[in-house]
Amino acid sequence: MRISQEKKDKITEQILSYLFSTFPNYPFTAEIAKEIARDEEFVKKLMLELEKNELVSSIKKNTQGDIFSRRIRWRLSNKVYEIYHARQNN
Repeated sequence: MRISQEKKDKITEQILSYLFSTFPNYPFTAEIAKEIARDEEFVKKLMLELEKNELVSSIKKNTQGDIFSRRIRWRLSNKVYEIYHARQNN
């Protein structure tokens, strides 16, 4: 089943909004997928596209510096966070 670009954009908006609302926590892909009720692989694909467009950043290491073997945490890029934060204050 194909999803239109318009629907992908709306799902992307949901993801970005969720990342902003969970700041300063950085959720895993599975947590994001559960929150927006979407398939993990689909969410991962969207997250990688967002990372390529510099809207989000991936975190592949834990707080001790060990690399996650299969999981990725996500956070908003600084640029996107500032935009969301500015709109929140207006």
